[in-house]
Amino acid sequence: MIEWRKLVMIAAVFLAAYFVPFGNPRVGGALVEGFHMLQEYAREHVLFCLIPAFFIAGAISNFISQAAVIRYFGGDARRWLSYSVASVSGAILAVCSCTVLPLFAGIYRRGAGIGPAVAFLYSGPAINILAIILTARVLGWQLGVARAVGAVVFSIVIGVIMAVLFRHEEQQRTGAALTVDQCERRTPGQNLAYFSVLVLVLVFAAWGRPAEPGGVWHAVYVSKWYLTAGLLAFLGFMVAKWFDAEERTSWVYATWGFAAQILPLLFAGVLVAGVLMGRPGIDGGLIPARFVVAVVGGNSLASNLIASVVGAFMYFATLTEVPILQGLMGSGMGKGPALALLLAGPALSLPNMLVIRSIVGTRKTAAFVLLVVVMATASGLLFGWLAG
Repeated sequence: MIEWRKLVMIAAVFLAAYFVPFGNPRVGGALVEGFHMLQEYAREHVLFCLIPAFFIAGAISNFISQAAVIRYFGGDARRWLSYSVASVSGAILAVCSCTVLPLFAGIYRRGAGIGPAVAFLYSGPAINILAIILTARVLGWQLGVARAVGAVVFSIVIGVIMAVLFRHEEQQRTGAALTVDQCERRTPGQNLAYFSVLVLVLVFAAWGRPAEPGGVWHAVYVSKWYLTAGLLAFLGFMVAKWFDAEERTSWVYATWGFAAQILPLLFAGVLVAGVLMGRPGIDGGLIPARFVVAVVGGNSLASNLIASVVGAFMYFATLTEVPILQGLMGSGMGKGPALALLLAGPALSLPNMLVIRSIVGTRKTAAFVLLVVVMATASGLLFGWLAG
């Protein structure tokens, strides 16, 4: 029997090798740019963002009660509670659209409803407090406030719509997923301490350099490795004393399972995004930056839609969207399209679309992407009209 997927992949590679004009300076430069972006991603995000996130996801899948996840984030949970928690979760997690994926996969597979899970998926990279502050300081308080309010509202509205669209599938999924949880060996206080330390390791290890020296954020940045080392030592003590050998092994295997599923798709997506768009701030991709700037001026429906689509497919590392937008606005980008890109960009990217599809399927991924693009476009139009 012919394996059609492998056949299509082989044919695609052959046709690319045969027809792509590698001698063209733009094409050759774009390919090099893609690998530069992949290298930059590996250096800046894998060790200190993704790996801690994988361990958190593995811990969620092993040590969080499935009944508790369903109770607070399942289809029958109190909506005001589940969506409130999910929509503000990103305030403490300075993560990008890719780093949030293992955490999303962890709570979704433990039985969280698609609505609260998607609200968490969107809010994680969209409303971290550092990004909001930097946006307000660099791009103006109006854009900072609009981004914060828009991100919270987006996460709730998109989550609710996703829950309504796929309510029948979700009822079957959560009903089939509920199994008997293993006997709890730790106290609630011990579990709280364990997960708190995991989250703090992620927060401090991924803490970026502030734009200006001095102040609380810079003090945390200077001390982050001492704080991370102390937290890791405490984590090692907890794992040795509170977990048995079987639990430690299952945690490692669960962590590896998330890494094996997510990393190949992320690396492929980052490489393709780099080839198409180039690295943030560097005009080296197949699509020249001047084309983007030329179509996102003013506040038309087309300019906002294009800004949303470009933002949705382009990869932004945490906080890099602000200086990129600063340059685009200096070149003539309108305020409405700027907000549209801010609301669509940090929460989506080509790499994370590939991974989301592997977790929730094509239909749910397409619905999520479409909702983000439509709402970002509408928000950009409204903000551009209000801002004049």
